[in-house]
Order: sequence, then structure tokens, then C-alpha cells
Amino acid sequence: MAEIVKMPKLGFDMAEGVLVRWVIAENESVEKGDVLAEIETDKATVEVEAAVGGTVLKHIVAEGTPVPIGEPIAVIGEAGEEVDLQELGASQPAEPEQEASEDRPAERDAEPGQDQAEREPSETEDASIESEYPDGVKATPVARRIAEDNDLALKEIEGSGPGGRIVKADVENALERGVPAEKGAPAPRPAAAIPAGERRQTERVPVSKLRNIIGSRMSRSKQELPHFYVTVDLDAGPLMDLRKQINQALSDDEKISVNDFLVKASAVALREFPNLNASLEGDEIVRHGQINVGIAVAVDEGLLTVVARDADLKPLRTLSGEIRAMVERTRSGKVRPDDVEGSTFTVSNLGMFEVDHFIAIINPPEAAILAIGSVREEPAYLNGELVPVRRLKVTLSADHRVTDGAEAARWLQVFRENIENPVLLLI
Repeated sequence: MAEIVKMPKLGFDMAEGVLVRWVIAENESVEKGDVLAEIETDKATVEVEAAVGGTVLKHIVAEGTPVPIGEPIAVIGEAGEEVDLQELGASQPAEPEQEASEDRPAERDAEPGQDQAEREPSETEDASIESEYPDGVKATPVARRIAEDNDLALKEIEGSGPGGRIVKADVENALERGVPAEKGAPAPRPAAAIPAGERRQTERVPVSKLRNIIGSRMSRSKQELPHFYVTVDLDAGPLMDLRKQINQALSDDEKISVNDFLVKASAVALREFPNLNASLEGDEIVRHGQINVGIAVAVDEGLLTVVARDADLKPLRTLSGEIRAMVERTRSGKVRPDDVEGSTFTVSNLGMFEVDHFIAIINPPEAAILAIGSVREEPAYLNGELVPVRRLKVTLSADHRVTDGAEAARWLQVFRENIENPVLLLI
């Protein structure tokens, strides 16, 4: 029985996505879990996996098409199976635009002996293309952004997408072989710092889509959610010692990070306090059955959150490997839908930047977020002697509509116990 593949919802506020590229062509076989297509959202380019195995019977939408969430994009079934889109509850794909019409010169208008593909467009066609696409170049948003970031002239790149549209792979190939820069493009910034006494020039930089989304969501969160904050200072020495012992037995690509311990400790503490692993929907508090911890990841244009699912149930080593793989995919632009959706609680760690302490804004629709500073060494008196100790400061931001200060403080007590006795995280 043929099944419809729909545009997935890849985030709390996603309304639509652009189908950038089909990875599996029509009539090709696909296994469950194979990457079927690449979808671009306002935040990232995401790889959509096939939920079932079979044969891709039909692409319902073409590459470069914006598609609302929940709308059908493809049909997967058995090879040779007849596809009835109406019976499957899917609309017919839009017909491509006619290349020749009453408003456009047809092939017969070309000069004798001149191939239509080589014919120079008229001034009217030039104006039409120029108004429909920025700079008169057909390119996907991802391809355009990569070209802009690297000062590449899109007009010098040949597109491999439908209708000659330039896609991400075209720009990446151009970067490898070298393409002329845009005329008037700014020279790369010097690596050296500005000499003392010299003034930096004023710049005007367009706000990226991702930065706009972050700003909009965080503004709404700060205005609508009654935040409160609870901070504790922890003894990080036992955690750092245990981590060192574990990592001595692991290869470089398997080593467990401090953040992995913190994610696991957060998830274990959430078991006892379901109000902090919750969302407010109307006049109901939804206490989620799964504990899916979001981890904020820095990317070029802002932050993305990858999601460690069932973080309380997985062994620390397994959890660490999954987080590492998701972070690598995020930074290489190969995010999958499951990587970025479905978080129920978030951890934001700035410790690697030597930040002692900060306060995070709650990521809607969640009820809480944990902000983590760096492990710092400082002196302390123990048994009458001055000795160095390692401390860690964390702050829990919580939604006062869902929980209160006493419950947040008790959650931090359990979190402290897990961090200061980290062997509990291995049991």
C-alpha cells in the first residue's frame, strides 16, 4: 500500500519549508531511514528520512518549492504500483509554467540556425527575470547564502537544479574549484586585530533569518513567560576526576565531555520533577512522558538546539555519541528532523568560553532551561588548610505559571547530588 510522505514540522514555530533537493529520484528504491530529501527552514537545511521502505513512486513537489507543514511531498510504495493521489488524500502537483506563451517569444521567433537555448533573452525577459529573482539569478536560499558568505558571483555558477536553478551543491563545487568574486565585493577581513588608536568602520549587516527567528521567539518568551531564576554553586571536582578516568580508556573520537555529564544529570533529575519537563497548553500543564533534553549549539548565524531523546534512559557513553553526531551534522548543514524537534527541557552551556555565570531565556513551549558556566579553580579552606577546588555555577530559569521557586530549588538539589556524586550517572 502506497504511503504519503508529508512536509515535517521541524520546530515549534515552523510554518513551511523549501524542498531544496531530492536525494532519491522517482522509481528508485529507498530503505527506511534513508535520506529522502533536503528541506530548508528558516533555521537550517534538514535531511528528511524515509519513514518506510519501498520505491519512490512520485515526487509531488518540485525542487525549490515552498511547502506548508503537513502537506504531501512524495509517495512511497511497491515498485510498479499505481498512484492515485486523490485516493491517497493528496492534491495533484502544480503544473510547471509554460516556457512559451502569448507573453513570451516562442522558439519559432528565434533567428534561423540559432538554438533556442543559446538565444539571448529580450529586454522584457531580462526585466522579468530580474524582478522575480535577486540579481536575476535563480538560486535556492541556501545556495544564495553560502555564495554571499564567500563573496561568490552567482552569475558565474552553472545551476544543476530544475530550470537551471543553482543549488547548494553547485556553490560548494564552485568553492572547491574557485569562482570569481562578486564585483565590488568587500575584501576578506584581516585576521589581525585593529591597531590601537584606529577606529573600526561602521558596518550595516542584514539580519539573518535565523537571527530574526531567535529574536522573535526570545522576545515573546521574555514578555509572555513569568521567568524566575535559581542559582547554585557546585563542587565539580568529583565529576572532573571521573571524566578523566573514563576518557583514559576511550579513543579520541569517543571521549565524554563535561556537557554530556550535565545533560545526563539534568535528565535524571527531571524524572523526579515532571513540572520542569512540561509545557503549558491553554489551561493545562502537559507533563511529557519522554525526557528529551535540548542542547544549544552555536552556528554561524545564531543558535540551533539539537535534541537528546530519552536522555534519562540511555547510558552515558551512548548519549555522548548521539550528541556528538548531532552536533557534527548541525555544523555541517546535514541536520535531520529528529535532531532538532521535540525537546522538553534545554541545557545551554557557555563553559567552553570561560563564562563564570549567565542566565538563559526559556525556549518555548518548554517550562525551564539550565544555564551552565565554566568549571573554575579557586582556593578554599578544607580541614584548616588552603587548597584548590573546582567549582561550577549553574542557573535554572523556570516558568512561574508551571512551577515555583521551592520546586526549582529541590530539582537543583537532586542535580547537585548527581554532579557531586557522578558515579550515580553510570548506574
